[in-house]
Amino acid sequence: MTEFVVANGHIYAEDGVIEQGYIRVANGKIAEVGAGDYKGDLQVIDAEGKNILPGFIDIHIHGGYGEDAMDASFDGMKHLSESLLSEGTTTYLATTMTQSVENIDRALENIVEYMKFQDKENAAEVAGVHLEGPFISEHKVGAQNPKYVQRPTIDAIQHFQEVGQGNIKVMTFAPEVEGAKEVLEALSDNIIFSIGHTVAKYDEVNEAVAHGARHATHLYNAGTPFEHRAPGVFGAVWTNDEINAEAIVDGIHSHPAAIKTAFRMKGNQHFYLITDAMRAKGMPDGEYDLGGQNVIVKGSEARLASGALAGSILKMNDGVRNLMEFTGASLEEVWRTTSLNQAIALDIDNKKGSIQVGKDADLVIVDNNINVKTTIKNGMIHAFE
Repeated sequence: MTEFVVANGHIYAEDGVIEQGYIRVANGKIAEVGAGDYKGDLQVIDAEGKNILPGFIDIHIHGGYGEDAMDASFDGMKHLSESLLSEGTTTYLATTMTQSVENIDRALENIVEYMKFQDKENAAEVAGVHLEGPFISEHKVGAQNPKYVQRPTIDAIQHFQEVGQGNIKVMTFAPEVEGAKEVLEALSDNIIFSIGHTVAKYDEVNEAVAHGARHATHLYNAGTPFEHRAPGVFGAVWTNDEINAEAIVDGIHSHPAAIKTAFRMKGNQHFYLITDAMRAKGMPDGEYDLGGQNVIVKGSEARLASGALAGSILKMNDGVRNLMEFTGASLEEVWRTTSLNQAIALDIDNKKGSIQVGKDADLVIVDNNINVKTTIKNGMIHAFE
């Protein structure tokens, strides 16, 4: 179908909710957004009174459905991307891990190759790379491999960016380590530097922001906690309006009250819902690999043998449901934390991130329990009833 209408739904747009409206899609783009009933002759996709949101954008995801970006597999990226539509994700940043330079290079080369040929109608779209490590603190590695931690240099980062053909959009780093200030000053115009896996003090975080850092990676995980005389990373993120905070909203990585605090402090324009998912998402309980380390998945948790959390198995739509439950916020308040904020940060909000005429027809229809019923990717309809 090159042209059709999605009608009879609650449309979540930038300027408010259209309680009963329709969206006309033409040639993969949003051609019209209207209130009331659709009166034309085009084929109608009935939203059945459900909620129509912009497709989700996950800026921090390592893998899922048996795949991982570090596998450097073209078919693996294809399978992951196709599978993500089932949770409403239509765009994402393929996320790497702290590994050897050779393995990171292989992963970057594969991601770039995949991006050249990716099917933007039948799979979630890779919009670039989130380089999580290796420029982190060895004192807060989390599930990363401490063997491969290294200090940031301009040359090292430019090497990865060259291999990635300019597609590294976000880079997690520890601002307190040697070389961090220099790379920030040199490269922050072209890469979003995200503070994470760090033992930085409150003042060090704010200094990094003054030099160009803009994001915080998976807030509350692998950072210095808040204390009343030493506010740490968490206190700096809460109180510095120039920092956007991403969080894994699964109720495991952070207590619901901690998520409620972050959402209240950052507001819905500076909070990013992420999954930080690893390959076991969408898979049965068992043992899985993460960056060369064995991960045990049981129930809703993924942990190393040491007990350390090893990424999540969270789905984006489940994260939305959790965020509403943990904060008491409405869908109208939280939807932009799944899409528009990310699109603005990645400078793709001219074509993604909200339901607006001229943008890509990336949409997700969810019921009031945020179960995904239909995902529309560049105008192609994928039903998950």
